[in-house]
Amino acid sequence: MLKEFKRPQKLMGNAFEITVVSDDENSANQHIDAAIDEIRRIEKLLTTFNEESQTNLINRNAGIKPVKVDWEIFDLIERSLRISRITDGYFDISYGGIDKSFWNFDREMKELPNPELIKEHLKLVNYQDIILDHEKQTVFLKEKGMRIGFGGIGKGYAAEMAKQMLRNRDVASGIVNASGDLTTWGNQADGKPWTVGIADPDNAKRPFSYMNITDMAVATSGNYEKFVVINGKKYSHTINPKTGIPVSGVKSVTIFCPNAEIADAMATPVSIMEIDAALNMINQINHLECIIIDDQDKIYSSQNINLK
Repeated sequence: MLKEFKRPQKLMGNAFEITVVSDDENSANQHIDAAIDEIRRIEKLLTTFNEESQTNLINRNAGIKPVKVDWEIFDLIERSLRISRITDGYFDISYGGIDKSFWNFDREMKELPNPELIKEHLKLVNYQDIILDHEKQTVFLKEKGMRIGFGGIGKGYAAEMAKQMLRNRDVASGIVNASGDLTTWGNQADGKPWTVGIADPDNAKRPFSYMNITDMAVATSGNYEKFVVINGKKYSHTINPKTGIPVSGVKSVTIFCPNAEIADAMATPVSIMEIDAALNMINQINHLECIIIDDQDKIYSSQNINLK
């Protein structure tokens, strides 16, 4: 008899939950263990909190010399740069220079950082200054002080890799939920498709809509979890890499796509871009859909989504 086995686990600084469908608790637990080990391996590779990580090595050598990295990191950076090009730079892994130093989203923040300071730091945010050399397998950040970080794509990548690993272990269905960025395959234990709730930005515990999905990833970017209010205006924790200022105007963005890494990476730029431009971009990309809710609670969706 098929059952769903779930396990919550803190990974990559986020609440993950892994679900596998199986008729045997023992093997289900072994599968979940393997998926958790895989996510931990990726965390070690991508983290900027560990001095020895390859990401930190790249950052430390910014403006100095190229750094040889594993193919896995090289390929992830290459895919990130492709997404930067598609999104006209609204997705940019070199945002690391502005993120932490100016914006502290613990609600204590009372005023916007000095715009001149932000301008200085923005000079270091430019995906075109990330130089990849295939032959030598190296990554070079052209400017001293540049930093890359995988905050916008890492969770989705980890979820996708954990899913692949579980599929390779013949797990016919399951979900890897990386703190709201989730990827599904197969069906529930009762044979029905998985059902995901789209969070209501004003009440994250109560979905405003449900969708049946299978073999599909969903990623949400919203300002309802981390934000500050300055002079009566709400700023979300998502920072526009072109202005250095957090995003306002959009409450939440939900992306649907077969691949969790792409869903995760696209959620951020779509929440930053003008809504019309974002929908126009999404409508040109196969197998990519989105729902956007603005500050006035108006709901927009890409052309292939029918909200019930």
